Amino acid sequence: MALVLISADAYMFMLAWESMALSSYFLVTANHRLPKIREAGFLYLLIAHIGAIALLLSFGVLQANTGNYTFANMRMQSLSPFWASVAFLLAVFGFGAKAGILPLHIWLPEAHPAAPSPVSALMSGVMLKMAIYGMLRVSFDLLRIHIWWWGVLLLVLGLATALFGVVFAAVQSDMKRLLAYSSIENIGLLFAAMGLALLFSSYGMNTIAALALTACLFHVAVHALFKSLLFLTTGSVLHATGERNLGRLGGLIRFMPWVAWLALIGVLASSGIPPFSGFISEWLLLQSFLFTSALPQPFLNMLIPVATASIALTAALAGYVMVKFFGVVFLGQPREEKLNQAHDANLFEKIGMDWL
Repeated sequence: MALVLISADAYMFMLAWESMALSSYFLVTANHRLPKIREAGFLYLLIAHIGAIALLLSFGVLQANTGNYTFANMRMQSLSPFWASVAFLLAVFGFGAKAGILPLHIWLPEAHPAAPSPVSALMSGVMLKMAIYGMLRVSFDLLRIHIWWWGVLLLVLGLATALFGVVFAAVQSDMKRLLAYSSIENIGLLFAAMGLALLFSSYGMNTIAALALTACLFHVAVHALFKSLLFLTTGSVLHATGERNLGRLGGLIRFMPWVAWLALIGVLASSGIPPFSGFISEWLLLQSFLFTSALPQPFLNMLIPVATASIALTAALAGYVMVKFFGVVFLGQPREEKLNQAHDANLFEKIGMDWL
């Protein structure tokens, strides 16, 4: 992941990208003796490689027959709107496969329950953001032109992904699948913020585009922290009880108070409750929508209020999902006799969660 961020040409980028995919595959399939885990790992690897092919093609278009695959060279190419759009669409497909946007999300709810909890924290908190970085790199750095429908495409894809993720998170009975769908929701919000920034940038509205981009980048950082924290608290619960089915948990705040209070912080941040970090990033995103001045096309001026309402609905449902998660796991009475033997996190686990 570090090499992905510091790569200066497409060769190094793809080498790092594929190394990231392969190493995360081995981490996901750590418990490979179980057939379900092997299947989840294979599905992840398949989607990752299909996405990588699209990225190779996108870089091939961006170098514009020069044979020079450095980002500095791609930055100088003046592609026609058609070929710029081809490169953009291939990038959306390639990076979207890694990020988990609709309809390329199918690997994500399977890989997270299969992976050990620390691996889920690393994948959801950090690895998914490599796709956001790649999308930003192509859209705002390597492509010299911005076309308005690029932003609309990302906005619609992002909002659809966010609503899909939060609705499916609300009906999950497995702790880790619930958090996996919650990650899909947050990735959707990031794509919506990117789409808004691209839309404004295409019309020269740079100040409001900067606000949307700031919301996107800030949410990248805060989601990495609170989602990693929630996956680690879930891992502690699984380690202490051997159970991750919500229907068999309950009352754990009595036996695991440290984990419970740390999970509450993650839940409040994920729900967008002030003054926690999740509220700040979502409020910045809503401001980007609410402070929009008139766009040149009438249907875009109608689209923005609908998108704003969708963001508000997603935030409300995300709050419900997190209340359900915390209430069912930590409050009420234990639903199984074995939960009375649950133990709190050890010192190293506490340190690992405290800093997040």
